[in-house]
Amino acid sequence: MKQYLIAAAVAVLASPAFAFQCPADMAEIDAALAAGTDLNEEQLAEVMDLRAEGERLHGAGEHQASVDALHKALELLGLTAM
Repeated sequence: MKQYLIAAAVAVLASPAFAFQCPADMAEIDAALAAGTDLNEEQLAEVMDLRAEGERLHGAGEHQASVDALHKALELLGLTAM
């Protein structure tokens, strides 16, 4: 029982951290796109789709899924996620 309570507490406390990470990741993607990239059209479209999906998920409160999508976009851009 004690382990369950600890796991639940960690999950509750981690959610706000993911919530704050999403806007930072979106800003990093936006800055990289504004600076220009060597990606082809297909890769660029995928980055933009992942960025939009990350924003949608963030707005829906699904922060881990948002972070996952945004980190995929960052990887395609050749950036490492924070």
